[in-house]
Amino acid sequence: MLTVNAYGATSATDPLVPLTIERRDVGPRDVMIAIRYSGICHSDIHTVREEWGKITFPQVVGHEIVGEVIETGAEVTKHAVGDRVGVGCMVNSCRECDECLAGDEHMCANGNVGTYNSTDVDGTTTQGGYATHVVVDQDFVLAVPEAIPYDRAAPLLCAGITTYSPLARWGAGPGRKVAVVGLGGLGHMAVKIAVAMGAEVTTISRTDAKKADALSFGAARHVATNEDGALRALTRTFDLIINTISAPYDVNAYLRTLRPHGALVNVGLPPEPLALRVGSLIGGGKSFAGSNIGSIRETQAMLEFCAEHGIAPETELITADQINEAYDRTVAGDVRYRFVIDAATLA
Repeated sequence: MLTVNAYGATSATDPLVPLTIERRDVGPRDVMIAIRYSGICHSDIHTVREEWGKITFPQVVGHEIVGEVIETGAEVTKHAVGDRVGVGCMVNSCRECDECLAGDEHMCANGNVGTYNSTDVDGTTTQGGYATHVVVDQDFVLAVPEAIPYDRAAPLLCAGITTYSPLARWGAGPGRKVAVVGLGGLGHMAVKIAVAMGAEVTTISRTDAKKADALSFGAARHVATNEDGALRALTRTFDLIINTISAPYDVNAYLRTLRPHGALVNVGLPPEPLALRVGSLIGGGKSFAGSNIGSIRETQAMLEFCAEHGIAPETELITADQINEAYDRTVAGDVRYRFVIDAATLA
């Protein structure tokens, strides 16, 4: 076992603190990664504060990881020492169910193994990327193209794939009108990716505070919902809506903005049930759907797409001792648009 420096939670209410954790020995199919950068996702905060249920402490979170391979197992063929790689939201799956055999490991019928707060195949609790090193099975390690700025690549492993997947699945592209609801860590990536796919993009937010940002990312227009009649003026406008907000919203009002056969896809996770009138779907043959990350194959395709089109998240680089402040700022919406931890400050 390797003991490594990390930054983690010891309870649901106390600030995160420096600590050490153990990583397993490198097995035949494993790679050891020296972590260089780790993104902060709002999911990390929900987890350590037990807002999604009880967890095992101490807990090191972080599922947006980039670094370099420094050791490989004897059977590893996909990665070599020195490779620039990434790890996202999962580090294993059963490999046997229909979903895994079809290449949809993220939908594993037996539950994929999350990068943190999950039970690994050896019975241990996984610990995430706010650390100096991690050991991961080669099949769940991604190649990070050189064209993507190293210190900005990490959020692609969650925010990037979470938005790329529904945009690709529902056919964002030339001649299609896409709305992105919410312009945060997920939303700004959805805008950049949809624009690169060739779609005409509209951003929708409560105010005009981020209008200039939205337009700089390539959006054709920005709509503020605090203006009277703003949504009604968009009736039958969009082919696809990507909703990134994790708060209650008027589903039916947004469904009215879809063209016939359009889809409203949720990647945000509101904490309580939403009120849906089925008639809002039936009239135009519309769809109300959800999407959650993507397979390893699709995540690699996303990275290659971002490299080809010069796409990278907007980030703020922080040191480990700024993590607690970054959590508070993330909850307050005071980040444009993703915090990234410099893992060198954990040493």
